[in-house]
Amino acid sequence: MAIAAAIILPIGLLFLLSGLIINFIQALLFILVRPFSKNIFRRINKEVAELLWLEIVWLFDWWANVKVELYTDQETYGIMGKEPALIISNHRSDIDWLVGWVLAQRVGCLGNTIALAKKSLSYLPVLGWSMWFSCCISLERSWNKDENILKSGFQELNDFHQPFWLAVFVEGTRFTHTKLLAAQEYAVSVGKPIPRNVLIPRTKGFVASVSHLRSIIPAIYDITLAIPKDKPRPTLLRMLRGCSSVVHVRVERRLMQELPEDESGIAQWCRDVFVVKDALLDRHLATGTFGDQECQDIGRPKKSLMVVICWSCFLFFSAIKFFEWCPFSWGGVVFCAVFLVLVLVLMQILIVSSKSEKSTAPKVPPPNTLKENLLPA
Repeated sequence: MAIAAAIILPIGLLFLLSGLIINFIQALLFILVRPFSKNIFRRINKEVAELLWLEIVWLFDWWANVKVELYTDQETYGIMGKEPALIISNHRSDIDWLVGWVLAQRVGCLGNTIALAKKSLSYLPVLGWSMWFSCCISLERSWNKDENILKSGFQELNDFHQPFWLAVFVEGTRFTHTKLLAAQEYAVSVGKPIPRNVLIPRTKGFVASVSHLRSIIPAIYDITLAIPKDKPRPTLLRMLRGCSSVVHVRVERRLMQELPEDESGIAQWCRDVFVVKDALLDRHLATGTFGDQECQDIGRPKKSLMVVICWSCFLFFSAIKFFEWCPFSWGGVVFCAVFLVLVLVLMQILIVSSKSEKSTAPKVPPPNTLKENLLPA
């Protein structure tokens, strides 16, 4: 516990203090710039938000040394980050969103990543606030309310004059074995293909996204995430402890114009994509790779490392000046102690909010009994 606190506390101080500065700058920009020009606000906010989000990319890339192996064709990789795109992905682990941030950072789109996320995330200090300023669409998880929230959020994107990524986790929740068992029982009851590696997609948000944005978003990036069997599943807590891992990411670019025009057709297209995704994950489980696509070298840029070094130096020298300016007092000692405890509490909230609930593995029927319901291997 002491070791964990010794690691989390300095990283938490760096993240919290720099994040509050970023939030303050974003608030000023929101008040002083956005009313006059949304475009200028978004361009400045993109750069400002990245100064915070790159700290988390640093945690992934440099502190924990988690490696992303990207499987896609060269043409797709070349156009990523240069066009607006709708992102759909399986929601396999606690840090799928961070894998998306790493990919976005590699192609120059990090500050313009937007997500459909639960409303409680927008109340999360520092990270949630920064995402709110960056046009994250916060949902109530009640369609009666969310339908209007989505329409309003999509309307904001109609004049977004930069490449952006809009991420939609259509499974609606993170994958657990308990949820998989429930999805399998539902699939059996309604005669649908029985999933083994994904949940049955909830298509309302995706259908609304396509229906409202197909005129301004030319492509959908169909992303499949998988963790090799011999690698530990990355979590935020493991990353803070410096535990390395590997994430395999397969990206297939699909043209928006190829999707059906009617809502029921769009929903069925989404369900079909996840049947294919399930089969891909079966193959990955057997072979340990997405061998049908070329593995692209995405490197490990030093930008996030430089941002963390600069923030650390700035905050360190600011702290020295602060303590030189403030005379010693027991009240000051108590204030510092309370502040450090607050940092630990906020970091714990961030860690807990990133976790999916634990569950025991269900008894899944063997592959042969499901073969007719899945695509052939």
